Amino acid sequence: MSFVARRTIGALVTLLAISVIIYVVFYVTPGNVAQITCGPRCSPVQVQQVADQLHLDDPLYVRYWHFLEGVVAGQDYSTGTAVQHCPAPCLGLSYQSDQQVTRLILAKLPVSLSLVLGAMVLWLVLGVGTGVLSAWRRGRLSERILTGVTLAGTATPVFVIGLILMIVVCGALRLLPFPQYVNLTEDPEQWAWNLLLPWLSLALIEAAAFARLTRASMLETLAEDHIRTFRAYGVGERSVVGRHALRGAFAPVIALNANNVGSAVGGAVLTETLFGLPGIGRELVHAVQVVDLPVVVGMVLVIGFFVVVANAVADVLYAVADRRVVLA
Repeated sequence: MSFVARRTIGALVTLLAISVIIYVVFYVTPGNVAQITCGPRCSPVQVQQVADQLHLDDPLYVRYWHFLEGVVAGQDYSTGTAVQHCPAPCLGLSYQSDQQVTRLILAKLPVSLSLVLGAMVLWLVLGVGTGVLSAWRRGRLSERILTGVTLAGTATPVFVIGLILMIVVCGALRLLPFPQYVNLTEDPEQWAWNLLLPWLSLALIEAAAFARLTRASMLETLAEDHIRTFRAYGVGERSVVGRHALRGAFAPVIALNANNVGSAVGGAVLTETLFGLPGIGRELVHAVQVVDLPVVVGMVLVIGFFVVVANAVADVLYAVADRRVVLA
């Protein structure tokens, strides 16, 4: 329990540090932040209203405190004729759509999570399976073929794989319709069929990295003394590889998977754009294009949150796979 408590406290401190860095980067910048946030078409009255809402006339530490207070306890925003309450966690108000950033993110988040979690299952199965098979068949023709395939997958951009899949599967063979996102609650079957190609596009790229990492870890583990001892006692090769070597080689895979899942929540921009998925990555690109700072800050914070949480969970799983971590 003390290990979990330490990791939880560390994650909270990291999140606080991320919020400070993000706030400084986006709001302590040269130029008129209120004008940039409001947009070029805003009148001086509207610009001043934005400056008041962001507390830009206050000292930096006071401004950050108001920002943090909104995240923890909520905040009220004046719309000119009325006051709009933004409940916690309040990440601000979009000055392009007048929507609360939290609601905007919650509307896009299920799409990104559907894409990332589905692709994660595929890249783990394909990547770890390929890596184990490649290490097991080391020096044989099958191992060389698998190594070449993983190198090709690492070097191929995700949009190329996505285009090829759509041209072949949807265009030439007509096995699937062109992807169009359907909510899981509306039609689970259509949700899965429409996400199959996006899952494959994202998973094939990530699976190549997992295959290379798993192969290297497996070869390193198979060369250790305790594996040679198992073999000397007559333990079968499948048992050695599946029960002993794989567990020892799985720790770096857990770490890589946590980092990839956290960053892919907002980083799968090309996949979401290519397949027309209205997720967080696509919305973040749009917010940057229209210079909607509250949306950009809110989404970067959420992406950072997922990265930190995913790595904290990975630390716990790492400790389960290797008890020596708990004692460190």
